[in-house]
Amino acid sequence: MTAVFSPSLMCMDLTHFREQIHLLNTRADRYHVDVMDGHYVKNMTLSPFFIEQLRKLTNLPIDVHLMAEHPQEFLIDACIDAGATMICLHPEVVQKDAFRIIRHIHQRKCDVGFVLNPATPVAALDSFIHLIDRVTIMTIDPGFAGQPFIKEMLQKIKQVRDIKKHGGYSFSIEVDGSCNESTFRLLAEAGNEIYIIGTSGLFGLHKELDTAWERMKQIFAKETASIESR
Repeated sequence: MTAVFSPSLMCMDLTHFREQIHLLNTRADRYHVDVMDGHYVKNMTLSPFFIEQLRKLTNLPIDVHLMAEHPQEFLIDACIDAGATMICLHPEVVQKDAFRIIRHIHQRKCDVGFVLNPATPVAALDSFIHLIDRVTIMTIDPGFAGQPFIKEMLQKIKQVRDIKKHGGYSFSIEVDGSCNESTFRLLAEAGNEIYIIGTSGLFGLHKELDTAWERMKQIFAKETASIESR
């Protein structure tokens, strides 16, 4: 599978929102939007209103990662109404309603993914993994950008890759956290497919975003060249 790149928009320069989105529209495969409620994690970031404004500027898929204690009460529908094309949830907060929530999101013509925190086992998805469109592995603790990579998560990526292969599932595999020069090769070898790129992987590489994007692609190609040639 060709690598897919999803810029994490909480890391972008919001003072140049329109300019940067117009540029990314010609380069990115999809967008990653973090919505945090200040309770599930001790941070608050983007919102359904941000998604609505983003949708006015792009036709690319918008993946929304909900870090909220009660997403089913408001945020899911608000994000879909605003233009989200995928809702990604944490199994810990929706476990008792998981089947109903998955069904509801699909009925809204939106894809659904589940996000595994570093301490959350893959087994948390066992009951409904056949119904979902994405498995995201957090390689940092959720809530804040710029944290160090948790190398133990490479084994979890391999585990999800093997489950997908042996079960014949079609969900995509994504990594959130420290996707950058020091990890691209490790993540690709483990079986990752979608790279969420934030400060260290994209926005911090150069003050000019077009230059930063080209630098990111060059780094990725260099780091993964030996894998592609096998």
